[in-house]
Amino acid sequence: MRLLIVDDEVIIRNGLSTVIDWQGLGFTLLTPAASAEEALDRIVEEKPHVILTDIRMAGKSGLDLAREAQMINPQIETIILTGYDDFKYAQQAIRFGVSDYLLKTSRPEEIIRTVMKAKQHILQRRENARQDYTHRLTYRNRLLERLLTDQVGEDSLIDECAQHLPHIQLSPPTAGSLQVVIVTTNGWGPQAQIRSRLLFAVDNCLNNLLDCETLLRSDDIALVLRSTTAAEGRTLLKQAASQIRQILKCEMSAAIGMEVSHVRDLHKSYNQAIYASSFQGLIDMHDLITYEQVQDRSGGRTVCSLEEEAELARLLQSDGSVELKAWVTDTVSKQLHNPELTPDSLRAFLISIVVSGHRWLERVMRAIGKSDLPSLLSAKELPKSFRLVADPAETLFQHLIAIRDAYHKSAAAGPSSYIQQSVAYIQEHLDCNISLQQVAGAVHLHPHHFSEVFKREMGMNYLEFVTRERMRRAEELLTQSPAKISDIAKRVGYEDIKYFGQLFKKHTGKTPSEFRSKI
Repeated sequence: MRLLIVDDEVIIRNGLSTVIDWQGLGFTLLTPAASAEEALDRIVEEKPHVILTDIRMAGKSGLDLAREAQMINPQIETIILTGYDDFKYAQQAIRFGVSDYLLKTSRPEEIIRTVMKAKQHILQRRENARQDYTHRLTYRNRLLERLLTDQVGEDSLIDECAQHLPHIQLSPPTAGSLQVVIVTTNGWGPQAQIRSRLLFAVDNCLNNLLDCETLLRSDDIALVLRSTTAAEGRTLLKQAASQIRQILKCEMSAAIGMEVSHVRDLHKSYNQAIYASSFQGLIDMHDLITYEQVQDRSGGRTVCSLEEEAELARLLQSDGSVELKAWVTDTVSKQLHNPELTPDSLRAFLISIVVSGHRWLERVMRAIGKSDLPSLLSAKELPKSFRLVADPAETLFQHLIAIRDAYHKSAAAGPSSYIQQSVAYIQEHLDCNISLQQVAGAVHLHPHHFSEVFKREMGMNYLEFVTRERMRRAEELLTQSPAKISDIAKRVGYEDIKYFGQLFKKHTGKTPSEFRSKI
């Protein structure tokens, strides 16, 4: 806080400047002024918060200084030093905007108390102004949020919106258009505090460059743009985005809802903008996505294929990450190139892959007699939308790595790990005519030795184990899939449906049809 001392006597100026430790009291002492005229010339540039001035000086008086200083800046606190202990002067001082007055005979501690009182007045005004601004901003943000989420009811509320949201014409309907835009940013760093600063900077730029109202949120900015036409609005937004990228050295993406002609319909444009924004990072729209570009998409695949499941099982058994990462990247890339892709369909597809991995691990663990499954990320934790900061391929890869690591830690470790690896291999090839020799070769053991160790570790011979696992898989498919029984028989390695039915009844006590009907 800055303090200016004004007196035409040099001894008074020097005394007031040196006797009191102004810096210790939180003041920056400006160079004292020798007259009211000098002080008035310097007020605009040096912006003092408190003026301590003599009342009688050559030229303009301290009261003149107080009056004119108030005209320049009404927030200045002026304290008069006078040799007159007279109520008439006190009345004049108050009328001219003087905060307080002191006799020149006052002791330093009296001067300190008076100046600190003035400082407290300034701080209190600042706090009141801050609270008032915060209150008005909070109320304004709530109004805008209610507009966007279809919570506007009474006409009186519309009138209040017109007062607090001056950059959009609220009532009556305008000849132009209103559009809601969802703005996201990236480029300064991943930390939450840095991302918040970037959003704040972008929000500030948008308000300076566009005729709009904005709602700054934790992850994005909701913007209501007013323009003559929708095409003009897109042009203005592109120009603003280009300037912001250049000024702030950041990335900026925008998703735009369709135009509406009345504030009561803003929620429609908002919902469309939210939907369009869910495509950010999934499709290449040159950082500008309109609802019209995505509204007719029907969605891509939502379930992974049997071939993909089989390949995933093979990759989860391997130790390396490179091949798994390449498969994930290729699989997701194919989905992203589907012109009908939607965020919901992609999310369902990714979840189906993660669920397939979970089920594979469960089958392997159950087959080797381990019921305590490792703690894994739930497939439901996959995000509902994938933006630039959430790469869908990387998200899927991290889930699958967790499954692979759980397998190698729990199922493929220990002195009999090759038996557990053989179980995983069998699980992967249940639809094939897998022989004991084939499985033994996969784990690099002699068939005779493998057969003996397998029976000792698993408590049954190889053929009994394969039959049991095929029946368990058939149970799962009958429970979870609407496929024909003949197709299920083939998927667990049986071309002869009659033979499959006999084995299934022996295993479960029911025919496949009876088993399905009891579900």
